Amino acid sequence: MGKRTLKPGTLLAPVPPALITVRGQAGANVMTAAWCGILCSDPPMTYVSVRPTRMTHAILSETREFVINLPRARDAKKVDFCGIYTGAKVNKFEKCGFHETESTVVAAPGIAECPVNLECRVTEIRPLGTHDCFVAEIVAVNADEDLFDEAGKLHFERADLLAYAHGGYYGLGRRLGDFGFSARKKGCGVGRGHGKIGGKSAGNDGGRSNGETAGKNVGRPRGSSGNPSGETVAGADKPYAPRDIGRGRKSGAKRGGGTRGGRT
Repeated sequence: MGKRTLKPGTLLAPVPPALITVRGQAGANVMTAAWCGILCSDPPMTYVSVRPTRMTHAILSETREFVINLPRARDAKKVDFCGIYTGAKVNKFEKCGFHETESTVVAAPGIAECPVNLECRVTEIRPLGTHDCFVAEIVAVNADEDLFDEAGKLHFERADLLAYAHGGYYGLGRRLGDFGFSARKKGCGVGRGHGKIGGKSAGNDGGRSNGETAGKNVGRPRGSSGNPSGETVAGADKPYAPRDIGRGRKSGAKRGGGTRGGRT
C-alpha cells in the first residue's frame, strides 16, 4: 500500500486531552489542552502549549503553576466543554460538576473526578508561534486509591482514560502488552533472537524506551526512582447554554468553530 504525502501538520495521535487547572486572583479555572506531554524522565519534566490569547495563559504566566488532570472516557463531553467555553464567562468547575482537590505542592487545584493529577511548576516559557510552550517540572503526582492493587502497583487500565486524535475523542481500548514484553521468552509470541526483535528493544537506548513506560518513576512516590490548535477550543465567546452538558448539542458552540475569539 502506498503513502500519501501531506503538508506539515499536527497529526501526532493519540494525545491526552488534558484538563489544565490553574488558580488566579479570581479563583480556579480549567481548560482543555491536547498539546501536552512528557519531556524528560529525570527530573520529570512536562509541558503544555497554550495560545497567548487564552485566559489560562495569563494565569500561567503570573503564577507559573498548574495541574495536569487526566480525564476518564466517560467525561468526554465535559472535557470538550472545557475547551470550548471561556472561564471569563462561565465557571467551568460548577458547570461540569467538577470538584476541586487541594494539591500537595502547588497552589493550583486538581480535579477530584480525574483519576490522576500531576502538579507542575513552570521553569521556562518558550514562544513558538501560535502557542507558547510552558516547560514545567512535575513536582507531585496524585492518583486515586482504586488504581492500586494490594502490592501498591499502579494499574492505569482501571482509570479508563480518554484519548484525542485529529478532532475525535476515544477510549484507550484493550491492553496489548507491557513494556519489554517483546523480549520475554514466554507468553509474548516473540522470544529472544527472533529476527530483529529480541534482547534490547528495537530502536531504544539500552532496552528502555524513551517514554520509560515501565520505568522507576511510574507508580511510585516522588524521590523514588482534528483541532490543530492543540486545545479542543472553538468559539468560546459564544453564550453557553445549561443544556449543553449531558443533553446533547442543542445550543451553544457550533462544531468546527475554530479558535477565534475564544479565551479558555
